[in-house]
Amino acid sequence: MKGIVLAGGAGTRLYPITKGISKQLLPVYDKPMIYYPLSVLMLAGIREILIITTKEDSANYKRLLGNGDDLGLRLEFIVQEKPEGLAQAFILGEKFIGNDPVVLILGDNIFYGQGFTNSLLKAKTLVENESTACIFGYEVADPERYGIAETDSKGNVTGLEEKPEKPKSNLAIVGLYFYPPGVSDLAKKVKPSKRGELEITSLNEFYLDKANLKLLKLGRGMAWLDTGTIDSLSEATEYVKAVQKRQGQIIACIEEIAFKQGFIDSESLSRLANNYRNTSYGDFLKNLIKKSKV
Repeated sequence: MKGIVLAGGAGTRLYPITKGISKQLLPVYDKPMIYYPLSVLMLAGIREILIITTKEDSANYKRLLGNGDDLGLRLEFIVQEKPEGLAQAFILGEKFIGNDPVVLILGDNIFYGQGFTNSLLKAKTLVENESTACIFGYEVADPERYGIAETDSKGNVTGLEEKPEKPKSNLAIVGLYFYPPGVSDLAKKVKPSKRGELEITSLNEFYLDKANLKLLKLGRGMAWLDTGTIDSLSEATEYVKAVQKRQGQIIACIEEIAFKQGFIDSESLSRLANNYRNTSYGDFLKNLIKKSKV
């Protein structure tokens, strides 16, 4: 299975702070925003990842992440000349995806909570073993602001609505999508919406029409944060700060995940830790190495 992080767009809702830098390169407390979606893909065991970004920001991402070797990953980058909807990611990434199943995660979504890794692995199993597309839902108080899914008792999606005036469900569809092989071909069949975009909802409707779309519900112990506005970015930073201070852990530490997933060994982790001398982030990695040797 392969992964795609969609990190393009102009980030106009965050102007002026994104006039000179990609939104996904902004800090969310102690690390760049891009670390959070990357960590999700890594927790799902995915090591081949495509980052879709803009021409202006591509060099910055490469400088930050390199080719992924240090983390036991293979990273590729592709420029999105013009953002034309989420489903466009599968057209841009067609060659990268090949005949494999794929996960798309939005670069400004943050997930954290108990049992999340198990949910990722369950979705991965559904896609790889049953060729079933899988999306995630989160109960919200204001469903009219989101794409909404209706499901039966077994998690099969029975209906989809995009920002409905009178929602039939309070299950918002979050920015994380698992698809079986062939999604690029379906994405090419999506017709632009009234706002001229290739909507992910339209893509999901292809799977819904074939009764081949599952939804996994993120429980009350999960946090789903969208950092698309100034307020939500600030709230995400405060959330991450509070959790890390209380637990003594680091959310979305990609070096830690690479080590615990077996992508890299302790020597590689030690070299990475040396990149963060005199920082709490580096101290965390060094303590991780010490604990692994006990």
